[in-house]
Amino acid sequence: MNLVSKPTENQFNSRGQDVLPLTFKLFPQRSESVDNGNRTPPSNNTLQRNLSQPDIVNSIDTETLNFKPIPTSPFRLFGSTTSVSSNNSNTLKKLSTTDKVRRKRTPKIDDNIDGQKVKRRKSDMNMNQPKLPEPATPNLLLPSMDKKITPDTNKTISNYRDIGFSPASSAQSDSCSNSNHTSESSTLSIPNAKQTQTDITGTINSTTDELEAKNSQIQNLIRERDELRRQLTDVKKDYDKQQNILQKCLAVNKKLLVEKSTLERKQARQKCMENRLRLGQFVTQRQGATFVENWTDGTAFTDISKQQEMIQRAREELDRERRNLVRRRPNCEVKEKAPKTPNSKSRTKDRTGAFVLQDESSNDGMKTTNDANKALLISEWNESEEILRLRLASLKKEEMDLQIEYEKLERERNLHIRELKRIYNEDHSRFQDHPVLNDRYLLLSLIGKGGFSEVHKAFCLKEQRYVAVKVHQLNKEWKEEKKANYIKHALRECDILKTLDHPRIVRLYDVFEIDTDSFCTVLEYIEGNDIDFFLKQHKYIPEKEARSVVMQTVSALRYLNNGIKPPVIHFDLKPANILLGTGTSSGEIKITDFGLSKQMCEDTYDPEHGMDLTSQGAGTYWYLPPEVFVQGPNPPKISSKVDVWSLGCIFFQCLYGRKPYGHNQSQAAILENQTILKAKEVEFPPKPIISDGAKAFIRRCLTYNVRDRPDVNQLSDDDYLRSYPKRAATNAQARTAQLLMNDGSN
Repeated sequence: MNLVSKPTENQFNSRGQDVLPLTFKLFPQRSESVDNGNRTPPSNNTLQRNLSQPDIVNSIDTETLNFKPIPTSPFRLFGSTTSVSSNNSNTLKKLSTTDKVRRKRTPKIDDNIDGQKVKRRKSDMNMNQPKLPEPATPNLLLPSMDKKITPDTNKTISNYRDIGFSPASSAQSDSCSNSNHTSESSTLSIPNAKQTQTDITGTINSTTDELEAKNSQIQNLIRERDELRRQLTDVKKDYDKQQNILQKCLAVNKKLLVEKSTLERKQARQKCMENRLRLGQFVTQRQGATFVENWTDGTAFTDISKQQEMIQRAREELDRERRNLVRRRPNCEVKEKAPKTPNSKSRTKDRTGAFVLQDESSNDGMKTTNDANKALLISEWNESEEILRLRLASLKKEEMDLQIEYEKLERERNLHIRELKRIYNEDHSRFQDHPVLNDRYLLLSLIGKGGFSEVHKAFCLKEQRYVAVKVHQLNKEWKEEKKANYIKHALRECDILKTLDHPRIVRLYDVFEIDTDSFCTVLEYIEGNDIDFFLKQHKYIPEKEARSVVMQTVSALRYLNNGIKPPVIHFDLKPANILLGTGTSSGEIKITDFGLSKQMCEDTYDPEHGMDLTSQGAGTYWYLPPEVFVQGPNPPKISSKVDVWSLGCIFFQCLYGRKPYGHNQSQAAILENQTILKAKEVEFPPKPIISDGAKAFIRRCLTYNVRDRPDVNQLSDDDYLRSYPKRAATNAQARTAQLLMNDGSN
């Protein structure tokens, strides 16, 4: 390894003074002609090695490295006036002469000025771009800072051959190829420096542009962030303001709803007090050692009863007068025999009670009457008969009006009794003071109460809609088994309702717990009454409207069997569980109360035989099929055909106003007398008149054998439910044709 590396053209000038490469590369416009006449061109290996070295010029800072110019340059061994060994003095004199000639062409470089420019340039670069790591300084370009390089005067010419040149060869090359050497060195080093400077400048410019772009982007993002923060603050203020307004609105709505409910309660109680005297009331009476409540009719029923008694007495009086008038008809004369004395006259009395004179001396021996008197008697009889007939018709009309009035009062009495019970249950309810359940449901009034639950009309403060809140309450005196059974049915109803979404089925909105002994289910609120109450008020439903109810019910049953998995059997389908809409939803129905419903799971349901009925004895007996009442070692099998039987019973009751089986019987009597098990055929009353298609449809629904009875899917395809408009049009055309034929014959 050589002690002194071969200097490059960019490192030293002709005087041997150190010139920073950074100055040359950062200021390429200052072209400096460096005298390289006294140096031997670098070898190819050395040139390649120098070109392969990384460009570290821009990472070197003279002040940072405390770089000091080397006092003695290796070039002074060959071209300076420094004293060297005597063996090489002559050669060095020649070299110094050539050096002086070239010194005139070399511009003097002010190191201080260049250093200041480099420092300013470097400081600008440091401000615009991050500081790059400083690579290690190669030994080929810079000597070690710890050691001073001093000329070795003891070396001979042979020692310089190791580094590629000698004083003799240098002098010879100076005289022979000075110009060639200079041009070749400039050609090899200056383009490399320019390319390096171009790369550095491009990198610096690109980095500066990127930094400026990033800084601009950062500033934009900061401005956007500040703007978004300001907007967020404004939105929060608006949100808080709207929340305050909303809370105030909710408070006002709540107050208005409570006031309205309180006023309605007051009016309902006042109306009930008025109706107590007019329609009747419950009166507590003592029977033995206990007190019972008996119903006592009001003044309206008393007045109607008195009027009916008066009409009855008037009818009886008219019947007596009519019988007397019939006995006094003119063509029914009564003959009376008199003693046979000459010129004697006797009086005879005809059937009408009028006495006529008879001459006994007449030849025929019969009573003789005056023709004029006889005609007068006939006219009087006709007048009396017409008067009696009119009086009887008037009494019949009055009796019919009283009957209509009595039926109307009965409907009002039913409503009155129902309202009395509702008010009594509402006054004794634990939720009578308009509580808010689950922070959103404001209870307004009690709709009805069952054996284990009560239903309240409520208002959802969040959704702003009326709902029906069903409160399930467990009796603390119940046994644990009964509590578990009730909870099981209630939870099963909730689980089933959660999966249902059909326009003919009441929707479930929410389920929540009140305390350890009660919980709530929030259901869709329906304004109208159920079919059972409607039938009590109107006795029956016309066939057209009843058929619409059946069609909607069949649609809901088809959804329960095909629309969800697993399918569901309602099992408690009856008029009380079919709600009627009012207002815009008039004519629409909603099925409710899935407390006894059964899910036909794959592991418990057999498509051929059905599933086991585990809760035998539950349900409403008037609407259950015969297979439910079968007693045996194994539980009975049920399927969707149970709901088909129930639908047939409902349709029959809607048309005729009475149940097909067990009418006016209690459930205990039905079970004891086995009424449903004996119901093998259905009998239709003569009135009202129902179409044959409706009767055939009811017979199919009430088929005794469960295997012959259609299921829900078969029932939905029944001709009676599909072809009613065509049949009605056909019947109308037939009636029109019959009328035309009758007119033509006349």
